Amino acid sequence: MFNLKKRLGIILSIALALALCVGFMGDSIATNNNHANNTYNGKAPKYVFLFIGDGMSFPQIASAEMYLGQKNGKEAISSEYLSFSKFPAAGTALTFDAESFIPDSASTATSLATGEKTLGGVINMDVTKQIEFTPITEKLKAQGKKIGIVTSVPITHATPACFYAKVPHRNMAYEIGLQLADSGFDYFAGGSFDQPTGKGKDQEHILDIVRSKGYNVVNTKEEILELNSKSGKTVAISPVLDGNAMTYEIDRKPDELALSDFVKKGIEVLHNKNGFFMMVESGKIDWAGHANDAAASIHDTIQFSKAIDEAIEFYNKYPNDTLIIVTGDHECGGMTIGFAGTGYETFFNKIDRVTMSQTEFNKIVKVFKENTTKDKAKLSDLFEDIKNAYGLIAPTDEDAQKEENKSMVLTAYEIKRLEDALKQTMRDVDNRIYTDQEKVMYGSYEPLSITLTHILNNKAGIDYTSFSHTGLPVPVYAIGVGHELFNGYYDNTDINKKIEAITKVK
Repeated sequence: MFNLKKRLGIILSIALALALCVGFMGDSIATNNNHANNTYNGKAPKYVFLFIGDGMSFPQIASAEMYLGQKNGKEAISSEYLSFSKFPAAGTALTFDAESFIPDSASTATSLATGEKTLGGVINMDVTKQIEFTPITEKLKAQGKKIGIVTSVPITHATPACFYAKVPHRNMAYEIGLQLADSGFDYFAGGSFDQPTGKGKDQEHILDIVRSKGYNVVNTKEEILELNSKSGKTVAISPVLDGNAMTYEIDRKPDELALSDFVKKGIEVLHNKNGFFMMVESGKIDWAGHANDAAASIHDTIQFSKAIDEAIEFYNKYPNDTLIIVTGDHECGGMTIGFAGTGYETFFNKIDRVTMSQTEFNKIVKVFKENTTKDKAKLSDLFEDIKNAYGLIAPTDEDAQKEENKSMVLTAYEIKRLEDALKQTMRDVDNRIYTDQEKVMYGSYEPLSITLTHILNNKAGIDYTSFSHTGLPVPVYAIGVGHELFNGYYDNTDINKKIEAITKVK
């Protein structure tokens, strides 16, 4: 009996010890569930580029490469790699934040900038919104490097803000702008400022404050192209804006500045003997994802790659002193290559029929609504505009009989969808009453425009599951000094930890 009790006691003790070990291991895994290699003993790079495709994950990259392959390839099935997808290091990062597997840009960019998890909407503060985190940009600035922040969306949006500001909520754009002015960083470029005179529109204009802090503010193409290493602290705002953001690449005119131009100019402004850190965000990949606009997404992803090409050209001059990292902060829209109606086939050539973003087509819809009463609105009155914008052809159009156009002819089912959407579009926004199904169909977008986008996507063999972000992991690519650390599967906070290790920040 004694031996049995003793044995039971030993077994229970072992079980308790194992349980405690598992508990401790569980805590450890929760903190660092991948045991990523963030140790680096090599030489620190002088020049570091961090490119972030907002809303960009594997589907956005793959669709752009397939589009280019079909557009430029001699074979029916070919894929043309974007420059960064050929980098020697390729990894995958998890994107969840402190409260959700589906994060927002504020929490994910906080992870990239500081190596810390936080709540959605919070910029560089902990979950209590009391403790501030220090972004790597501040640390590198203290070590003598110049800092550049470039984005295609407003400079006070969540992703760029996480590299110079600390606020409890991303909507505090005026406060974020004040912190930009106080940052002392060297080059801000791309989009303009949200809330330039505050939420109540009663504050001093943010650009006046920025100038008072010693910044040179330029917003013409001529002024921007004249910038150089002697220009001093600069805020360069795109002269052509969609609100406070740069236009979609699909809408950009050939003589207008692109994201790649701001990167190229940024390299000139920042280049110095102590080195620099440049964060570049392609923010409208995310906006295209929210709007389920595959054509806009593809073109902005291709332009993102061209912006990275500017860094690659610099790397080729200074390969032993440069590190380039490319990643996304999260996926947006649930984009997928494949649609039930097209089975195992895709038709990326149909993307070439699209001549504008959904944003631009909304302007056409707006004019139509201003000049047409609800009772007089007919889908047929928009057929020519639809054809010009999306390449979708009405069955009554004489071009519908041409062999090369047959797959672009609207079916009876598709026309019914568009007619239903037009009825919703013709209602005042405040008076639209959506069923649950219609909420899924239209989200918060112009019903006719979003339906046209969905129909075109589906004809090309592309689909979306959401108007919001998703929980997909994102790819990570790297080339240059310390690039090998970015291989593997790890948390997004590890991207920051790897950069900090490689740059040896204090």
